[in-house]
Amino acid sequence: MAKIILGIDPGIADTGYGVIKSEGSKLTCLTYGTIKTSPQADLITRLEVLHAELDKIIKKYQPDLAAIEQLFFNKNVRTALIVGQARGVVLLTLKQNKLMITDYTPSQVKQAVSAYGQASKKQVQKMVKLILQLKELPQPDDAADALAIAICALNCRLCPKN
Repeated sequence: MAKIILGIDPGIADTGYGVIKSEGSKLTCLTYGTIKTSPQADLITRLEVLHAELDKIIKKYQPDLAAIEQLFFNKNVRTALIVGQARGVVLLTLKQNKLMITDYTPSQVKQAVSAYGQASKKQVQKMVKLILQLKELPQPDDAADALAIAICALNCRLCPKN
């Protein structure tokens, strides 16, 4: 039975998303990209755009599962708080769409796709390209990370628990 997984790398300027389909041992990339918000818009408007665009993606692809990256502590507290608000909007949007939600640390995601928890962004992109048999490296980084998060959710048995 086919399973569709939505991976999300939350952010306020760019929220990466990636949708993959698993049928048996075959993985297919259905779509990926970023939801961009304008830095000129106020925070509430940016969060509203994030919610509306993510909701459209969910309705179009109807995933069975959503996976989101956990926040890591950022030295810039203001940025961390804003990204936390974006992550909250993402979680609420997923919950409103009645999706099962899982979350993973950045090192769990890297471990799942590259077998090395400290892999570089480029190594993750190369492994995502290979695993999903893409013609080119997925760009931008946020979208590649979202695809990696979806792959991690599919292979969660490979993710070490922290």
